[in-house]
Amino acid sequence: MTDLAAVLVALGLLMGLAYRGVTLLIAAPATALLAALLTGGLPILGAYTQIFMSNTGSFIVSFFPLFMLGAIFGKLMDDTGSARSLARLVSARLGPERAVVAVVLCCAVLTYGGVSAFVVAFAIYPVAAALFRNADIPKRLIPGALALGAFTFTMSALPGSPAIQNAIPMPFLGTTAFAAPALGIVSGLVMFALGVLWLNGRAARAQAAGEGYGDHVDCAPALDRTTRERAQAEGFDIVEISAKPASAMDPDAERLPPAALAVLPIVVVIVTNFLFIQVVVPRMDTAFLAEPKFGATTIETVRGVWAVIVSLSVAILLLIAGNWHRLDDLRTSLDQGADASVLPIFNTASLVGFGAVIAALPIFDVISQAVLALGGGNPLVSVAASVSVLSAMTGSASGGMSIALDALGPTFVDMARTTGVSLEVMHRVTAVASGALDALPHNGAVITLLTVCRLSHRDAYGDVFVVAAAIPMIALVVLIVLAGLFRSFGL
Repeated sequence: MTDLAAVLVALGLLMGLAYRGVTLLIAAPATALLAALLTGGLPILGAYTQIFMSNTGSFIVSFFPLFMLGAIFGKLMDDTGSARSLARLVSARLGPERAVVAVVLCCAVLTYGGVSAFVVAFAIYPVAAALFRNADIPKRLIPGALALGAFTFTMSALPGSPAIQNAIPMPFLGTTAFAAPALGIVSGLVMFALGVLWLNGRAARAQAAGEGYGDHVDCAPALDRTTRERAQAEGFDIVEISAKPASAMDPDAERLPPAALAVLPIVVVIVTNFLFIQVVVPRMDTAFLAEPKFGATTIETVRGVWAVIVSLSVAILLLIAGNWHRLDDLRTSLDQGADASVLPIFNTASLVGFGAVIAALPIFDVISQAVLALGGGNPLVSVAASVSVLSAMTGSASGGMSIALDALGPTFVDMARTTGVSLEVMHRVTAVASGALDALPHNGAVITLLTVCRLSHRDAYGDVFVVAAAIPMIALVVLIVLAGLFRSFGL
């Protein structure tokens, strides 16, 4: 077996194991060491302890605060009723005739504010089921609407998003969460507009053919063990959700906060993030960062991560202060939120470790040159190709991005500086590319989403693929073309 074939076998096995629900804590190191064994390029034990574990640990050290604070924020948004309050506000304002847009916007508002996509899927599904049933839109389109709102433009394109996919490039490129805002907004609008057009068109054709919502049970399904563990890892109460039908939409039945109070923490995340970068950081004395005990780094490397930490912390305090009487047990909410961050970051970090082992194999130099050649000297095309391909292979936007940047980050930076490409634009291309092909059938979020909706891949995955993979790829192309045009005109 050739070395390239060995790497492809390892990647294929990783995809297959992930699709079948095998935890990445086992699948990632096992397949990485299998590649090392088949190629004979690395000592097995050395590859595991010195390469896999070292890179896994480095990722956790760098990004654990973002995962933990994001999970706590999402848990508090759920436990205080803020997520449901926002969902009802959007659906009430738009009405049943705009059910698709209402569901997409509900998901978008929550994910742009930092709520985990897993939590959003559980929280918004009952609202989506009620809206789609009232509008007589086929239920099989619900996963597409949820995916469009939660897995696409708010995750990777919109500037200021606290999503981990928007945070990972920051220490590599010295950028912030607001990198290339105009290009990010344009690519986000492309995803939103084309996605809504697609779903509305599908709904219109289905209704013209006489297909309505269908005969479905709208409460959340009895989850298999894998999906239950994923949901519980996000701090979600499975018993509570599975017992609550989608038709239970009476606002008086729950102690929901006013819409203005519900949306305020999300606004605070974005505004605080921006102000910290633009106002606070320039006034800070950060010379101490050059000292070895602080990593001998610079403020450009850490300011983006610091900004997200501060903004999420302020929003969490605001959620607690504004909803104190709605939290039955604050300590439990904080504990479950913190616990919910552990499995996601270890899963992503394990993929980073997998990529580090692959990158250490002699064959990786050949693979790297092939990927870089795809760009024809254009660093934006090179980074887009490498990130999107690795995200597709691993079924993880954050994992694929981390693998690419760990292995080729310095090369991409050198290419950008040599060709005069802005690192901020490279940041935005990297983030959007990570979400262009990650939503393949073996993606964990896709599997969980379909299970929550009690639909199969055959029922609904086609629309999920279009809105969460094909259309983001179109937006990525638009982004790269516009970046080239702006550069040509000196903008």
